[in-house]
Amino acid sequence: MLKRLLGKKKAERVASTTLDPNNIPRHVAIIMDGNGRWAKRRGLPRTMGHRAGAEVLKKIVRAADSVGVKALTVYGFSTENWKRPASEVSLLMNLIGEYLTGNVQDMHANNVRIRFIGHIEGLNEQLQRIIADAEALTKDNTGLMLQLAINYGGRDELVRAARYLAEKVGAGEMTAEEITEERMAQSLYTPEFSDVDLLIRPSNDFRISNFLLWQLAYAEFWFTDICWPDFTERVLFDAIRAYQQRERRFGGLKTEE
Repeated sequence: MLKRLLGKKKAERVASTTLDPNNIPRHVAIIMDGNGRWAKRRGLPRTMGHRAGAEVLKKIVRAADSVGVKALTVYGFSTENWKRPASEVSLLMNLIGEYLTGNVQDMHANNVRIRFIGHIEGLNEQLQRIIADAEALTKDNTGLMLQLAINYGGRDELVRAARYLAEKVGAGEMTAEEITEERMAQSLYTPEFSDVDLLIRPSNDFRISNFLLWQLAYAEFWFTDICWPDFTERVLFDAIRAYQQRERRFGGLKTEE
């Protein structure tokens, strides 16, 4: 067992060293999908899939930081997820609190900065306190920024930003002509790390599920049929390697040889 484990770790180190350090995506976003399907295939309750997925996130945060990713935004709970059974929603909320309580000190020690994006005020008060404490503890860290999207919806984010700017105009603090793409980006939940470079979606779904609609405008998409609980550091490096093989033109022409 130990030999197999060491072999796996060596393979992951080799995979990471084959990446071009000068072409690492600055902002990576992941839709952590497939927890329920992973559990069902194993005859386990969906809750076990969600717990396994939370464990995977710990490893991926470390791996992303190790290769120089500056921001990692993960989709933890959408505004549409409230439609799920109350027992599953409760489990997910508890898992978020447990994840933070159990890992925030380690992430702080590793210089990770934690931010939450979404309608946090719509969560229960205990979870809001845990979130606020995690953000306060890590706010001065200068390493990887981990942005957890909780009670988040891309359309809801755009509506909130539009209302904010409309209020500014109504109060005479700015004119309608001053509403630019830059102002809009700064009014979103992600003013520091807005544009996503690489979106990763596991579990063989090919949609963005109302996630970071503005920020994904020119992101590179990478899909895999691997469910999130089976996602590894090496899979992350494979996604980054695929990103590095693409030419990003942002609407321009292909670079001449």
